[in-house]
Amino acid sequence: MGHGVKIPYSPVKNGKRYWQPTKAMQEQGFLPKPLGRDDDRSRKVALGLYEAWLKVLNNEEHPPVSKDASREVAEAARRYPPRSIGEAFQRWIRTEEWRAIPYSTRTKVLWPAWYRVRDAWAEADPDTMTFELISEWRKELVEDHGVGVAHKTLKFWRKLWKIMRALKVARGDDPSLGMRNKAPAPRWQTYSEGEAVILVKRAIRARQLQLACIIAVTWDTLFSPGDVRLLAGKHVAYRKQGRRKALFFDRTEDGRIKTGRAAIGTVGPRTQRLCEAVWQGVEHLPDGYVFRKPNGQPFRDHELAKAFAAIRDPGDDRQLRDMRRSGSGEANASGVSNPGLLSAKLANSIQTSNALHKTYAPVDHDAVIEFDKARLAGRQKRRAGNE
Repeated sequence: MGHGVKIPYSPVKNGKRYWQPTKAMQEQGFLPKPLGRDDDRSRKVALGLYEAWLKVLNNEEHPPVSKDASREVAEAARRYPPRSIGEAFQRWIRTEEWRAIPYSTRTKVLWPAWYRVRDAWAEADPDTMTFELISEWRKELVEDHGVGVAHKTLKFWRKLWKIMRALKVARGDDPSLGMRNKAPAPRWQTYSEGEAVILVKRAIRARQLQLACIIAVTWDTLFSPGDVRLLAGKHVAYRKQGRRKALFFDRTEDGRIKTGRAAIGTVGPRTQRLCEAVWQGVEHLPDGYVFRKPNGQPFRDHELAKAFAAIRDPGDDRQLRDMRRSGSGEANASGVSNPGLLSAKLANSIQTSNALHKTYAPVDHDAVIEFDKARLAGRQKRRAGNE
């Protein structure tokens, strides 16, 4: 087999041959690896790997890892050098500490960041990493993916370094600590109540009733879109409020999808009437999703984003999550000065010590109602200022 022979998924770079399977192949256990100098031996290995893939593709053999395997299982199938960054990550994902991280955070933040770290440094000894290497890597991340991705990836790297120190894989200090991890500009976009109402009505006219409910509930509760789209029957609750039974959503046991923090989401009479009209004749099972597609499954992130974008005005790039910022702005306009009310409503780390707040002032329905009153007062104040 002579030089220059092309073998699928096996490029030659600077005289060295590599096995570089696609993402779909990697999910089934065919993992990238360097094959050494481009000679008869490396070409034979590459051809053998390609033929093994063809057998899996033609259902002649089972893949090394099932295509339905979790990311953890697929990652565990890889082979890294002892005391390498990749081996440390494998040890981390086998621990309870990893499993305790909210699923959404692992899926949307940690795994994508790990893949970028893996592509660059998985087989490296952490103690060989230098400030110059990390600085150049971050520069490449900014150029290839933007400031936002680079910021998240370096945050993950710093978290991973602490894990490697705890596992006694890394001995020295994190070489990235000498550089500034510049974050992208924060989002500032907001909605007014009138704009939220228009979007709900558009969704209704488009016969997207589930979407209409999700928009209305997001505006009232200030939950993140992820928290709303995954609401289940067990979260639906009622509380006597004056002469009526007020609907609210109770996530005090499950917590928010991203942070795990307990949350209560209150809605107004208009949103309650809309939801109950859409739910008419529907029985909510405890683990059944209350806002769902015709197949009974909840909207996925990208599906919800696409559906929401379809009813926005052309050129409007605001997102559903911007409604969360809108509500806090209304409350601030009323002059509310109690950070506990804002923390109770948003269920995040607004206060200085989230742990102390959770211990001594856990999420409380009455505190959320007080926030809603402050928010209404701020909305009325803004209206008066615009007249």
